[in-house]
Amino acid sequence: MKVLVPVKRVVDYNVKVRVKSDQTGVDIANVKMSMNPFDEIAVEEAVRLKEKGVVSEIIAMSAGVAQCQETLRTAMAIGADRGILVETGTELQPLAVAKLLKALVDKEQPQLVILGKQAIDDDANQTGQMLAALLGWPQATFASKLEIADGKATVTREVDGGLETVALTLPAVVTTDLRLNEPRYVTLPNIMKAKKKPLDNVKPEELGVDVEPRLKTLKVAEPPGRKAGIKVADVAALVDKLKNEAKVI
Repeated sequence: MKVLVPVKRVVDYNVKVRVKSDQTGVDIANVKMSMNPFDEIAVEEAVRLKEKGVVSEIIAMSAGVAQCQETLRTAMAIGADRGILVETGTELQPLAVAKLLKALVDKEQPQLVILGKQAIDDDANQTGQMLAALLGWPQATFASKLEIADGKATVTREVDGGLETVALTLPAVVTTDLRLNEPRYVTLPNIMKAKKKPLDNVKPEELGVDVEPRLKTLKVAEPPGRKAGIKVADVAALVDKLKNEAKVI
């Protein structure tokens, strides 16, 4: 069984992001970049399925600038067999990424697509759902447990009320949540091996996909600073302030 795992290059989660002075976006100059943590979980899950003998090949895919090759090499160091970079300098929005993934799915014919539920830069949580809709495949989002057997995927997913278990007929799309697994530490020998694994480079035009943005960002601003709290003398004063100042009751 072949698995496709999309991975995204994002600002490292340990970095405190700064808004550009002109408020057109986030400043990423000289900032540490890494693989989106949810996508790292997706790669780890695909590798575990391969170690169980369920999966035969893992293809990592990324879309964006040339530096995304580093993210793909990390995915291959974790255990992906090969990588595909859709290189473009255009700002990619979720629908464009979903269309690129659909084109690659049509070309590679995987039986399963595993990806992070969202990226930590835009927090869109849309790509997996859009891809499933474009393909007409069943989907399971926010997976905290995944089992593959007899041409079906059984997914335990996190919902507001607790846990829900769904069964999907393959091929299918699954998006990962934090509790699915803990990604392994990437060792130096595996990093060296990853450098020799094949990495294909294609353009969106070769896949017949228009990636021009449909949405325009008007302004990016930092959230306002929180004001210091105050102490009140008694419950009556608290109720008074909640009612007359905060106006929440």
